[in-house]
Amino acid sequence: MAETVDELTVSYEEDGVETVKELDKKILTKGAWATIIFRYQDWNRAKEEYGPDKYTIRRYQKRDGEYKQKSKFNISSKEQAQSIIAALQEWTVE
Repeated sequence: MAETVDELTVSYEEDGVETVKELDKKILTKGAWATIIFRYQDWNRAKEEYGPDKYTIRRYQKRDGEYKQKSKFNISSKEQAQSIIAALQEWTVE
């Protein structure tokens, strides 16, 4: 597990294949609790290609010098992401 927020990733490799490829991440909060939003793609074994972009928001807690994932929310499509963005913009516009 990671010791710093910058080391946290959703990338995952299995049998020499990167099955989850991290494309980008934005650190939303740092400290004892860290919140990060990741943009990633899953490997489709049948098609032998990466699928569409997906997004996930992860919360990590630092204990005993290491960050451990405590919760996550997966955003499964661009349409769902756009709906979340629209709602947040409506609520936060002054």
